[in-house]
Amino acid sequence: MSAVPSPADLPDYLSSLNDAQRAAVLAGTAPGDSDGPLLVIAGAGTGKTSTLAHRVAHLLMQGVAPDALLLLTFSRRAAEEMTRRVQRIVAAASPRLAPIAAAGIPWSGTFHGVGARLLRDYAGSIGLDPAFTIHDREDSADLLNLVRHEQGLSTKAKRFPLKGTCLSIYSAVVNTCSPLDEVLRTTFPWCAEWETELKALFRGYVEAKQAQQVLDYDDLLLYWSQMVSEPLIAGELSARFRHVLVDEYQDTNRLQASILRAIKPDGRGLTVVGDDAQSIYSFRGATVRNILDFPMQFDPPARRITLEQNYRSIPPLLDAANAVIAEAGEGFDKRLWSARTGGQKPLLVSVRDEADQAAFVVEQILARRESGLKLKSQAVLFRTASHSIRLEVELTRRNIPFVKYGGLKFLEAAHVKDVLSLLRWAQNLRDRVSGFRAIQLLAGIGPKGAARILDNLDAAPPGAALLAEQPVTEGVRAAWMEFASLIEAAGASGAAWPGSGEALMHWYETQMDRLYEDALVRAADVRQLALLAATYPSRERFLSELTLDPPEVTSDAPGKPLLDEDYLILSTIHSAKGREWPAVSVLNVVDGGIPSEMSTGSQAEIDEERRLLYVAMTRAKDQLELLVPQRFHLTGQSAVGDRHVYAGRTRFIPNRLLPRFEQRSWPRADPEGVKPMSVSEARIDIAAKMRAMWG
Repeated sequence: MSAVPSPADLPDYLSSLNDAQRAAVLAGTAPGDSDGPLLVIAGAGTGKTSTLAHRVAHLLMQGVAPDALLLLTFSRRAAEEMTRRVQRIVAAASPRLAPIAAAGIPWSGTFHGVGARLLRDYAGSIGLDPAFTIHDREDSADLLNLVRHEQGLSTKAKRFPLKGTCLSIYSAVVNTCSPLDEVLRTTFPWCAEWETELKALFRGYVEAKQAQQVLDYDDLLLYWSQMVSEPLIAGELSARFRHVLVDEYQDTNRLQASILRAIKPDGRGLTVVGDDAQSIYSFRGATVRNILDFPMQFDPPARRITLEQNYRSIPPLLDAANAVIAEAGEGFDKRLWSARTGGQKPLLVSVRDEADQAAFVVEQILARRESGLKLKSQAVLFRTASHSIRLEVELTRRNIPFVKYGGLKFLEAAHVKDVLSLLRWAQNLRDRVSGFRAIQLLAGIGPKGAARILDNLDAAPPGAALLAEQPVTEGVRAAWMEFASLIEAAGASGAAWPGSGEALMHWYETQMDRLYEDALVRAADVRQLALLAATYPSRERFLSELTLDPPEVTSDAPGKPLLDEDYLILSTIHSAKGREWPAVSVLNVVDGGIPSEMSTGSQAEIDEERRLLYVAMTRAKDQLELLVPQRFHLTGQSAVGDRHVYAGRTRFIPNRLLPRFEQRSWPRADPEGVKPMSVSEARIDIAAKMRAMWG
């Protein structure tokens, strides 16, 4: 292994990096230096994105072609941001290479997005129709429910799991690579009695997808994994991608890890970046074992470089976060440090109940705002979305604008699903879920008529599914002919894009006044979709990207429109990962809150809850408040009375860690403001009252 060059010998574009970051960028790129597997442990706020972007830029500067790089991230936006950084670095370092970098990195994106593209490339070799459509989670649940109904499971005397639960079980089996009985036993014990029926349901679901040439979200990884299990295809991809770089590796599941090992079995050219202390997505199938076990999966073991210099937080805050995560039973040894000086210890604030918690948080938010810190620079984090309800009431009462991350997602909006169903059905007339929705957008055709048309299309031989000949009533014949013509034109081989899609969207806009009362608001999303479609080279690419990485919100999201240019951020801890704010408040830092009372069944669950608190703490730059309510009112109880329970400080901050925090109680008692009553002032005859009770 060659030594890292001194800063004086380095190119200018690496001068801004610290020693550990430079080591990560240069590893395996110097003559004689092994390009074996590399694991970069990047602690919170240590410049992970910058380091990975510089490594990609350095590979380009070393002569690696852009299309020989495979860059995998966990959101399309992250891939785009990484590409922009690479372009800036290369443009500043080498005007000669700037045009190459400006073209971007063709193979950068999410696992699911890249998987979809590769499956289309290899469709002919693996028995897929290249025109397959991709179902989002709701469409997948609808198709699964259709199979559930066909198998008679919706009429069981004893209630069978609903479609959403069934899809969650199916997804857990696929993503964790675990047997059905194990998933039921560990995660869905109340469904264990239905194991035989669920197995038959999932087989029927798979057969329905194959018959309709549709893939669901999980199939994109499952098919990719099965595809690279063939040595010939795996070898082609390994040769095609000299370097594979993976961001947020701690968030990968077993299926994703198996894909990487198949493409790069010896680890040559494989770089993974992540932080075991921020592995918090097991509910999506992610496993911290992937990053913990990565070094020893290769021979010789992977090189490991740790980034510990934090550029985000003040030292007292890092000391407390380090102490919390150090209590974990397993993990890579690292200790975040900062060159910043000074700062206040994190506050550990005890309050009486959730009402006082909300009042304290609002008081602090307004005080910081008065001192010049904008609302946008402050965030309130919580374990579960319901934890912020009392605070939201108080913020509304005090007229403090806020945005809560979550709520209605773009693809869940009815009008957006309408448009996507039109485009998907045009692409694949055997997609029954999309077709069922699309056909009923036409006035005069209901569920029975739509089902009859789809049955006819299913029975038609390939190439003979003529929409114009389908049986419809005379009253809708003319409208149906226009609609059928648009669908067939949009789905025709070689149909111009985005023109064919725009024609369907324009037709849909003419129907919206009939379909929705707030058509004007919803039409803005349709026009935005048309603009977005024009940025993609094909319908397939547009539908894949939009399904796999949709925008967060839509025009008809619940709640009043934002009327203030400044607003407070409310967010679950999971949604806050990767973000930072000068001031952060964390609600309900008590046992039953963090850790959640639903996530203490195993040591692995408890360890993840500890990591969740660590992630919350490391979002703060300058000020951090952890709120500890002493009393919680029970929900779902009678409105009469005062049913409540008491809670203790989270187990993740035991007494021995308290010196790392500044403890406070709120509100403070004010002895001068309370005047005790003297005995001589009491003039109530209690004895007489007691006798009077009995006449």
